Amino acid sequence: MPSIKVVLADDHAVVRAGIRAMLEGLGGIEIVGQAINGREALALVEQHQPDLLLTDISMPEMNGLEATTRVVKNFPNVRVIIMSMHTAEEYVWQALKAGASGYLLKDAEPAELDLAIKAVLSGATYLAPSVSKDVVESYMRRLGGEANVADVLTPRQREILQLIAEGMALKEIAQLLHLSVKTVETHRTTLMNRLDIHDTPGLVRYAMRRGMIPPAT
Repeated sequence: MPSIKVVLADDHAVVRAGIRAMLEGLGGIEIVGQAINGREALALVEQHQPDLLLTDISMPEMNGLEATTRVVKNFPNVRVIIMSMHTAEEYVWQALKAGASGYLLKDAEPAELDLAIKAVLSGATYLAPSVSKDVVESYMRRLGGEANVADVLTPRQREILQLIAEGMALKEIAQLLHLSVKTVETHRTTLMNRLDIHDTPGLVRYAMRRGMIPPAT
């Protein structure tokens, strides 16, 4: 049987090495690319057309949730598993809303990783045993009337929101995204109006609540 092609995304080299070793130990898996953020992961998915993207949530420049949303939309044959250290139901909910087929914790055993990969590639959804489906369902009901960031902002606006929340200046964002400063300012104004948040600290708190950046420690 052909190998399962995987793109691995995590901004910590040690974590990537550990997950890579687990994947290689399972057999029948080919790691076709490794990324340190969502932007690199998207490029690798486009280049290699893998079976699976295995990604962290909290990464610089573009987080795993945004990368998942774009992969699911643009490459529907690619399945996504989120591997995170976060057990809070909000992160699980955001991952499922983004289109992820699985949610694993980073301390998962190789057997669980193998089970999750087989499940999502067969079309099922896999949640870590420590993540209660009842908890996820109750959280979904609680958020029933609340707009999701993916519903009210464009992909570019979500991208700029994350970069602002990470502390980047507008000029730096413009250089990174190859846009004019004026265009970035326009996106910022539009996203502030849509979210009804009109200061940078408010945007940072919003991005934290939505799992776009890690919580402050």
